[in-house]
Amino acid sequence: MNLRGIVAVSGRPGLYRLVGQNKGGYVLESLDAQKVKIVTNITTTKLASLEDITVYGQDDDLKLVDVLANIKAAKSNVPDAKSDVNALKSFFKEVAPDHDDDKVYTSDMKKIITWYHILKDLPLFVEDAPAVIPDQEGIKGEDKVEKKPKATSKPSNAKAPSKTAQPAKKANMTSKKGV
Repeated sequence: MNLRGIVAVSGRPGLYRLVGQNKGGYVLESLDAQKVKIVTNITTTKLASLEDITVYGQDDDLKLVDVLANIKAAKSNVPDAKSDVNALKSFFKEVAPDHDDDKVYTSDMKKIITWYHILKDLPLFVEDAPAVIPDQEGIKGEDKVEKKPKATSKPSNAKAPSKTAQPAKKANMTSKKGV
């Protein structure tokens, strides 16, 4: 399952694909049939990547990707998000048996099931996530950026003129030592 680039936006329903970023914010495209593109403010918007979301577990946290894969395996009886609370809780015990009952609320279960219904028909739901191969330094291969030296016509020890420097005043000043 490839959830790379799929985000949930705080304060907005549904899921979005992260298309890009400009100086004003993130450019997002909704995953519903309307394919609405929006620009959200960088400073006020909180984005949560679906591949980074976890569900509280008894011992260790459960990855959302694993929970969605379990829901996909049990897709014959996936309830609607507006189903009875007891039906949601019993279904969630099947697909995420190690989840913490005290910390995972019914609203969280509804949100995950809603997300499943959005994602189940998309092609990225059936494709594998891209493999990340660490290089010798342990940095993700795709995140590593090679810095190329800048081509300059000046020698490296030459100072660039300061934009705030004021021109020297020509005055008849003599320096006197010992005064």
